[in-house]
Amino acid sequence: MKTTKRGHRQYLNSRYPQAGKESGTIHKDHGGKCRLCLAYPNTYRIGMSSLGLRLVYSMLNARDDVVCERVFLPEQAMTGRLLTLESQTMPSEFDIMAFSISYENDFQNVVKILRASGIPPYAKDRDPRYPLLIMGGPCAFMNPEPLADFFDVIVVAEAEAVLDEFIETYNNSVSRVEFLEALKGVEGMYVPATHSGGAIKRRYLRRMDMPPVGGQLITPDTEFSSMYLIEAMRGCPWHCRFCAISGIYGTPRVRALESMQEEIGRAVGLTKKIGVIGASLTDYPNINELLCIEGVEFSISSLRASKKAALITALIKNKKSVSIAPEAGSVRLRAAINKKITHEDIIETSRLVLSAGIAMLRLYFMIGLPTETDEDIDAMIDLVKEIRALSTAGRIALSVSAFVPKPFTPFQWQPMTQELVILKRLKQLKDGLKRENVGVNHDHLKYAFTEGLLAMGDRRLSSVIVSMADGLSWKNACASHSINPSEYLFRKKQYDEPLPWDFIDNGIKKDSLWREYLLSGAVQIPDDTSSCGHDTKLQSYK
Repeated sequence: MKTTKRGHRQYLNSRYPQAGKESGTIHKDHGGKCRLCLAYPNTYRIGMSSLGLRLVYSMLNARDDVVCERVFLPEQAMTGRLLTLESQTMPSEFDIMAFSISYENDFQNVVKILRASGIPPYAKDRDPRYPLLIMGGPCAFMNPEPLADFFDVIVVAEAEAVLDEFIETYNNSVSRVEFLEALKGVEGMYVPATHSGGAIKRRYLRRMDMPPVGGQLITPDTEFSSMYLIEAMRGCPWHCRFCAISGIYGTPRVRALESMQEEIGRAVGLTKKIGVIGASLTDYPNINELLCIEGVEFSISSLRASKKAALITALIKNKKSVSIAPEAGSVRLRAAINKKITHEDIIETSRLVLSAGIAMLRLYFMIGLPTETDEDIDAMIDLVKEIRALSTAGRIALSVSAFVPKPFTPFQWQPMTQELVILKRLKQLKDGLKRENVGVNHDHLKYAFTEGLLAMGDRRLSSVIVSMADGLSWKNACASHSINPSEYLFRKKQYDEPLPWDFIDNGIKKDSLWREYLLSGAVQIPDDTSSCGHDTKLQSYK
């Protein structure tokens, strides 16, 4: 089903009002091509802030044998059928529908989009009349099991490393059965319905200096308004124990300055705003040279508290805010989570940022971290007060999130902190700072516990996800299917128990993660280590 040009405009205005302002949209004839609908399970504004989505869209449309179009979750309540942004075609008419999934809290939106597309959510309810359903993105690399019953294929690989092989395999297969059978021999491809229990080896891009394909979608209505996004590095060298970046991206890879300069040279023909992406850009070896390129207005995604971070900030023109992430207030707790920044690092960076005339300094903290006590919250209050006393200039805002354990981190065995304890400590923090002219912002805890449930979950949660898409809270959805959420959220797991994501081989040894867990102090080492069934020698996994 397609619409007229007038209907096209009306549809965009009702579903994606921002899309009319974007540049780089690709319109292709569908005839004789593999038709792929690329879905992001959140709104246009959130989805188009994803560099991964932009890259996959460009890579697919660079092929003469593929047409790729997009769908997002509408800004307003879902009514009627969902159609693609480019040609207003129903997703059910495509050969393949591929979801890029970055956040567990978007899992229920997968079901909403499928229903609005006229596609049954469960793979067992679909026949060859429906498109193949593919899952990719960071959640596919960590723990895809809560969504496994919905998808035909889950891509445990970086797109650049596998996309062409995937399309070639599809084009060379005469049937869906033959295609799915052929994928069993392709590294990084997980077919949930027929998986025999062996390891799925995570597939990485070896080098980051591949030339970009075509242009890039640019739009003013994203978190990165009218920016061309470019990735300087992938992965992080610091290995904080709570952080999933090492599990997702593996060994840090850095893009050569010459390759960055070449792409920026092409990008400035589209926009002067360049967003530089990386987990810890303070560690990009050529960051100073990069930011000195003339005629470009740079924005950077993250900095690590250090003198170098403040010097980098000084190179960025028109920067209104800077974010640093102490994560915890006390030296002891930062050591427990392996956050290797000192008190002096935090204070000196904050001083330099505030003295540079930056309008806002944003500080990221977590509450509910393993081994946390009330005294650690007092230390957080004292740290923020010390930062506020450095200068009366500039606003200071805290963004506080509840700790959520993630797969392939040393804290994958750790339970979440109970809700009442987190609420008590949030109140302690707010009360301690209420006279300090400091803003304290945090998400509703229901989002943290939903994230934790789905991050730690298995296939039994597919029915819970469907009920959440129907409007039930995570608690009521679990109750309606006789599932005890505490089994996933509040139970400390044992080293040798099977975890839902153990079948993914991403190159990080389980023993190494366990040793880091022991180093954190969150679990006691038994007196008789010979009874553990594993090596408890304390070694770093770096």
